[in-house]
Amino acid sequence: MEKKMEELRKRLREIYDLDSVIALLNWDQNTYMPEAAGDARGSQLAVIARIRHDRMVDPGLGRLLEELTPYEQELPYDADDAALIRVAKRHFVTESKVPADFVSCFYQHVSQTYAAWVEARKEDDFSKVEPYLEKTLEFSREYASFFPGHQHPADPLIDRSDYGMKAEEIRRLFAELRSRLVPLVEQVTSLPPTDRSCLTKFYPKEQQLAFGKKVIEKLGFDFKRGRQDLSPHPFMIRFADGDVRITTRVNEHDLSEALFSTIHETGHALYELGISSCYEGTPLHTGTSSGVHESQSRLWENIVGRSRTFWTYFYPRLQAEFKEQLAGVSLDEFYRAINHVKRSLIRTEADELTYNLHVIIRFDLELALLEGSLSVKDLPEAWRSRYQSDLGVAPQSDQNGVLQDIHWYADFIGGMFQGYTLGNILSAQFYQAALKAHPTIPEEMERGEFSTLRGWLTENIYQYGSKYTAAEIVKKATGTDLTIEPYLDYLTQKYTALN
Repeated sequence: MEKKMEELRKRLREIYDLDSVIALLNWDQNTYMPEAAGDARGSQLAVIARIRHDRMVDPGLGRLLEELTPYEQELPYDADDAALIRVAKRHFVTESKVPADFVSCFYQHVSQTYAAWVEARKEDDFSKVEPYLEKTLEFSREYASFFPGHQHPADPLIDRSDYGMKAEEIRRLFAELRSRLVPLVEQVTSLPPTDRSCLTKFYPKEQQLAFGKKVIEKLGFDFKRGRQDLSPHPFMIRFADGDVRITTRVNEHDLSEALFSTIHETGHALYELGISSCYEGTPLHTGTSSGVHESQSRLWENIVGRSRTFWTYFYPRLQAEFKEQLAGVSLDEFYRAINHVKRSLIRTEADELTYNLHVIIRFDLELALLEGSLSVKDLPEAWRSRYQSDLGVAPQSDQNGVLQDIHWYADFIGGMFQGYTLGNILSAQFYQAALKAHPTIPEEMERGEFSTLRGWLTENIYQYGSKYTAAEIVKKATGTDLTIEPYLDYLTQKYTALN
């Protein structure tokens, strides 16, 4: 069995390295690649994706996993070898159902769609990407068809990022969350708006980036194992245990945009940097689900980064960096400004209270597209209608509407957005458990110390990578299943106190 495990790790390492090559090509496309290189990049990605898929569904790998199954069954469930065999089998079975030609065609299509989206967004013209999105919808439905027996066509797509969750389960959870959020949003937005003018003065780009770097170094981002660059849509990407990268975008007339996107992506990076290095080269060496991953970006961005305790330490340093812009602005005024609540159009710039309404709209539209009750050509109008009914505002342009997010233009339609709200819910549940274990965390944050919180998260979540499913991690770390109560308590207490 030892030799068979060695052979398994060798095969999985090759797949892992091919995944890293694909990630590197995607990172380059999203950062520094020339505009005219889109077609060539699509061809490159298609070739690598096909090779990767061939390795993943190699009958020899299937036989090896079958031979290792008795060994897996003999081991304790928590054993690393058992987890590796279990997860590798799941991936093999899933990918074996997807034809290689489909994979290479889809990657080439996605590269072309991304280039069309960049152009459409620049020109504020959905029609330029509409035919590509039509094709993406066809690809998405075809992918779902490879997994017969599902209750909803979104289920196999959701499984790709939040394994084990179903569309109807998420729909019910989101409906309950929405029913309890809407009254709170109504209550807070009926009050006089918060003055956030201190955030919208001129803040030079290089100074913003320098300050953001100091912040994330304090949080624990290791620049020897990572770097930060600029991109149109901020993201985190991992190539290896020692190469985890983040991006941000800078608005020189809104201090909060780069600052909080930097903290957000750092939350993702801390997760990846905290995974046990013994899992590198295997499918265990990545976050277990999009929901758990987003719980970390939202925990660090919002529960930590928008807290008064955080800014008790950092605000004097921010004032020293931007003396003129923040002269005479008190900590209380700044704290209120970064936590203002406003009905808005842009998901990535939304406040904590309204953010989930943005996600729920997208999730519902995905389901409608897959079900066939909504056509791609009617998507911009459906988007506007939902924003008007749910948030009381409607985009006057495609750029601020259906074109604002990259997700549908860089992957499938379906399973793209639910992780954000699942992450918000879990962020509060995890933080509550960390506070229970270490009640002094807020006092430490006031002194600019984050190692206790990061240590608890590493011990209970990060180190395991994908060894456990999201449901198992939640139960293991908090003692309970996923629940919306800690999140709603957090929002209610915070925004009642603010208003």
